[in-house]
Amino acid sequence: MSVSAAAISEEQKEQFDRDGFLIVRQLFSSEEVAEIRDAFMQMNSNGPVPGLSDTRDYAPDDPLAFYPRMMHPHRHPDLPVGPLARRYLLDPRVGDILRALMGEEPVAVQSMFYFKPPGARGQDLHQDNYYLRVKPGTCMAAWLAVDDADPENGGMVVVPGSNRLEVACPERADPEKFFTTEHVPVPPGMQEVPVYLRAGDMLFFNGSVIHGSYPNASRERFRRAFICHYVPISSQETSHWYRPMLTFDGEIVEIPEATGGGPCGTPAIDKGPH
Repeated sequence: MSVSAAAISEEQKEQFDRDGFLIVRQLFSSEEVAEIRDAFMQMNSNGPVPGLSDTRDYAPDDPLAFYPRMMHPHRHPDLPVGPLARRYLLDPRVGDILRALMGEEPVAVQSMFYFKPPGARGQDLHQDNYYLRVKPGTCMAAWLAVDDADPENGGMVVVPGSNRLEVACPERADPEKFFTTEHVPVPPGMQEVPVYLRAGDMLFFNGSVIHGSYPNASRERFRRAFICHYVPISSQETSHWYRPMLTFDGEIVEIPEATGGGPCGTPAIDKGPH
């Protein structure tokens, strides 16, 4: 029985509830993965794209200066990657799994594409709901491996069981290793574990799970990924950076903006799309 028909097994749901993450192997075909990879590589063939690429103060010799991540490509119907990103953001197979994991209707709020070429820094350990600020409950990530991903080329690491933790106020990340600024330490009694993915595998994890990645130490292997975030339709508030929000039928959903202080005690901890 296909994943789309059966969604996930009882054992998979139990593992997700326990650990906070789930790998669904080969959810996307090699042809679909190639379509995504080739479209984004072509989009970036001349370097960062204004209004789409997450340009920062990268040093000229930083691999991410030419290959920064692309933010919210599904919001750009005028670009070649726009309709493609929207189609995979709202893919029915992903929706079926999210419904099984959330227990309710998911709402799409973000898409991203990471290139992570050889030599690129990683993204330090963090929790997604620090940025999305979903209340009550939390957000959900769907992380599609566009390349095989492992420790050598900066694959993902997760902290099993951290899904049961509150969202923490981060410390400062090491800029020599990571291009982001937030770092969440691994709590005592827990440990990070590497996630080994093949192109076409999708990793689902909730917004409290501590996760991240280390630098790409390979000489010639990219670690590309198409990443989307979702929130439960019952959410009463979310960060204002993630709009418009879409049902899997493509209808716009209105959820009030997050108010009040976050884990750092400040009224506005979000610094733009994550």
